[in-house]
Amino acid sequence: MKHSSTETHALSAGVAGAAGATLKPRGSSQGGLRQYNERVVLQALRLHGPLPAAELARLTHLTAQTISLISKRLLDDGLIVKGELLRGKVGQPSVPLALNPDGAYAIGIKVGRRSLDVLLVDFTGRTRERRSLDYDYPDPDTLFDAIDERMKALVKGLGRNAAARIQGVGIAAPLSLGGWQALLGVPAETAAKWQAIDIGERVAARSKLPVRSVKDTAAACVAELVAGRGREMRSFLYVFVDTFIGGGLVIGSHLHAGLSGNAGAVGSMSTGCADGSAPPQLLGVASLINLESLYRERGLDPTAVGDDRALQAPWREATDAWLQRATPAIALAVHNAACLLDMEGVIVDGNIGRGLLAELLLALDGALGRHSWEGVTRPALLAGTIGSDARAVGGALLPLYAAYAPDSDLFLKLES
Repeated sequence: MKHSSTETHALSAGVAGAAGATLKPRGSSQGGLRQYNERVVLQALRLHGPLPAAELARLTHLTAQTISLISKRLLDDGLIVKGELLRGKVGQPSVPLALNPDGAYAIGIKVGRRSLDVLLVDFTGRTRERRSLDYDYPDPDTLFDAIDERMKALVKGLGRNAAARIQGVGIAAPLSLGGWQALLGVPAETAAKWQAIDIGERVAARSKLPVRSVKDTAAACVAELVAGRGREMRSFLYVFVDTFIGGGLVIGSHLHAGLSGNAGAVGSMSTGCADGSAPPQLLGVASLINLESLYRERGLDPTAVGDDRALQAPWREATDAWLQRATPAIALAVHNAACLLDMEGVIVDGNIGRGLLAELLLALDGALGRHSWEGVTRPALLAGTIGSDARAVGGALLPLYAAYAPDSDLFLKLES
């Protein structure tokens, strides 16, 4: 599956600087910047929640008169709404302003190796509706009909007036959807179909909406950066445990795409071998496909990876065996990344139950403790906050940010 390199870099720039605690939206009261200033106000509300006009002026460094004019336009356009009158504080009562959830929408599509998710996301980033499909492996001969059917159902459910507020489609998919077919047990000819297919072009031709594409784990990283722990952390490695483990990289509150859009590809990192043999990749030992295989060998339902059964008998024995093998390999990747990047933290999430994620973090913390950290700072280890929807949500955020976020380099300044 192909991605445009130029598009991938543009997307990473479009979501750069979304962390609320470390960045501050600033506007300009000079003329000619009406649209930018409107976007600055919208971004401030997105990052900080409902705010009265005086607080908006303080955060954005815009004058009270400018905020008043912008607020009126955004209210007229249906992008913001007024909240309940605030009383009991010093000074005059104030009315907080907030994003209107129905002000705009976007569609997020996650094309995975085992499932398809199509989400409708509102202006606040909340998932309003979903359509999913499970499969053994995606077949391009039937997948695009399935995507088209689900998108049409979401649009129809909104109604004509609301559907006109859909800003576009964001697609999250692996860069190498046809790769690793041996591990997946997929016939080579089936996997080869994806080599010449551009998912974004196919979807755009059918939907007539603006479409943006990005690597699936980078999209998940976007969701965490914009709506999760990324608000409080400027530099982190993001690890997403799925059919194949993967990740993303944030440096200075920017999603770092890399030369080909594949920065943060932890799944391809070597696990290291001391005997001189060819070392396996991390995805070969620390992916959900490995855990599912252990379940199948024992005659157990492999879908238990997504719920509490993974920590209960008879699945628990296989889960512990996977953790004992997977976490030292992930710890090696984290240690190497920390030495190279000197980052604040590592955020781990995945298409797994929250109980299993907690166990994974506990075992990973122990594995990291067995490494020597002399001469390097050990990064904080944190659980992701978005979960299995992170890829599709991150995809949906791309068109919303493209339509309504200010230019990050000009208007989202780093705190001193």
